[in-house]
Amino acid sequence: MASVDTSLPPEPTGAAADLAARHAQQHALKLYGGWFCPFVQRAWITLCEKKIAHQYVEINPYNKEPAFLQMNPRGLVPTLAVPTDDAGKHQQPLFESLVICEYLNDAFSDEAKHGPSLLPSGPYDKARARLWIDHISTRIVPAFYRLLQHTPDKAYSLDDARHQLHGHLRALTEHMDPAGPWFLGGDMSLVDISLAPWARRLWLIDHYKPGGLGIPTAGGDQVWARWRKWMDAVANRQSVKDTWSDDERYLLAYKRYAEDTTNSLVGQATRQGQSLP
Repeated sequence: MASVDTSLPPEPTGAAADLAARHAQQHALKLYGGWFCPFVQRAWITLCEKKIAHQYVEINPYNKEPAFLQMNPRGLVPTLAVPTDDAGKHQQPLFESLVICEYLNDAFSDEAKHGPSLLPSGPYDKARARLWIDHISTRIVPAFYRLLQHTPDKAYSLDDARHQLHGHLRALTEHMDPAGPWFLGGDMSLVDISLAPWARRLWLIDHYKPGGLGIPTAGGDQVWARWRKWMDAVANRQSVKDTWSDDERYLLAYKRYAEDTTNSLVGQATRQGQSLP
């Protein structure tokens, strides 16, 4: 029977632990997150990219504290507590990772302090970026979980799940700026941030599933060569490295996904063929 994992290690490790420690002091802007959650990593990367002062608060969303549920009854991470007054004594919550990322990009738009926008300025280019962010959220991310949660009793085969993920990744890659390394060209954007946490977790499929991910690591066609260029940029981005815990922690956190015994909301939705929460 699927079960909720309340026994995950309660804190990040490695570089993510160092980052959390640097942002442990009281601050009016608070990110509530779980170290293992890729949706949280989206928001955390954005905070780093925009050089935004904040407080990071680690919680276990599978073992929800009453105070957290009072702030966000859905009990989901990431949750961002946004100050509503200059003194920072009162906050109101935002949730949904992409909503949080866009809010941070808009609210901290001073380029001198926070760097360039993570979305293009032109109406068409901005709309196009959002189109591919939607592709990532509604196609690639669900296909990742469908492959990771595959077990022999499923109605679909492992090869079917792998082929589906490949197709969605290729569709994205075919629309990347040819020079790169990022989706829009030389600068990282919210398109890249939207996928980066799952891109860093693709090795879990190699570890847990026979045949692994199956994307060529050398040679192959130009599409997969462009994909590898993008992957290298992700792996070497400081904000991605800084929000990453030790690899063995992810093996522990995702074992129940690989066995399809997790009862997380994402796991349940994947198992039932529904949209992710």
